Amino acid sequence: MEVEVKFRLPDAAAHQRLSDALYPFHLRTHLQENLFFDGADSELSTHFAVSRIRFYDGDSRCVLSLKARASLVDGVSRVEEVEEDIDPALGRACVAEPWRLGSLSASSRIMGRVKDEFGIGGEGEGKKGSSFVCLGGFRNVRAVYGWKEGLTLELDETNYDFGTSYELECETGEPEKAKEMLEGFLLEKGVEYSYSKASKFAVFRAGKLLP
Repeated sequence: MEVEVKFRLPDAAAHQRLSDALYPFHLRTHLQENLFFDGADSELSTHFAVSRIRFYDGDSRCVLSLKARASLVDGVSRVEEVEEDIDPALGRACVAEPWRLGSLSASSRIMGRVKDEFGIGGEGEGKKGSSFVCLGGFRNVRAVYGWKEGLTLELDETNYDFGTSYELECETGEPEKAKEMLEGFLLEKGVEYSYSKASKFAVFRAGKLLP
């Protein structure tokens, strides 16, 4: 179970203000490309799940993931998530021809689970059916910071076709403590914020930025 504290920032000015305040803690910045997949008959989404392929910094790294049973309450996100690295060239091939995801069911524990639990996949090149479909996705600029008490913060600028959103995230086993620390820091630095009300994927599927 992945547990994260998530704060939404209202605009680019708040994002820049927070970026400046966190500068001494900066570790790295990633350019991420996120693409999502479902079954042709929405087998994943009807069970509150989705598969994602994420490319880092062009094609320097590629991660396949499965997320399920997500909740987001009062700025605290909880989701069942499993991830595994795959070859970036294979990831690109799956984006271009989503049926290829099914051919990974024997070698990928994630795609094996998707086949067994949701009944998608297992086909080979000779069966180029629409078992998987690519839903599209979005790009994200993620700055990573090593903050207080061992907390890692992620400051996101997410670029959808319909607009840009800004968010601060922190994965933690003690969400209420981390939330209190972060709220104090944001107030001290004069950064406006609110609790995130929807995941990035939910915003993407809504097709509009949420208030």
